[in-house]
Amino acid sequence: MQPSSLLDDIQDLNLSYLLLVQRLLNNDRESAMFRLNLDAEMADTIAELSIKQLTQLSRTNQLLCHLRFSDANQLKLLIHNPRAQSLSQTHAALLMAGANRVSANSAQGE
Repeated sequence: MQPSSLLDDIQDLNLSYLLLVQRLLNNDRESAMFRLNLDAEMADTIAELSIKQLTQLSRTNQLLCHLRFSDANQLKLLIHNPRAQSLSQTHAALLMAGANRVSANSAQGE
């Protein structure tokens, strides 16, 4: 795969991600803020972006989204979870919420 193709893929993914974020925020703002780990100011800013602004923002060579798991063991627990499939989404949400709390506390020096 050529570098220009990778850059195109990154930019396409960025635009898709930003459109999804806006859609989530418009459908259920509080749930989206929790799922995406956004504060109110960031949620408002993203929700108000025009399609032109979203397109401009997506035209970077860096991914705008990232995996929420800071530890490979968290991901392994979800993949190899012996629990029923119906509980895996709840388990994932709890793991990600806990990871957000740990990273926020680390950033604040606690």
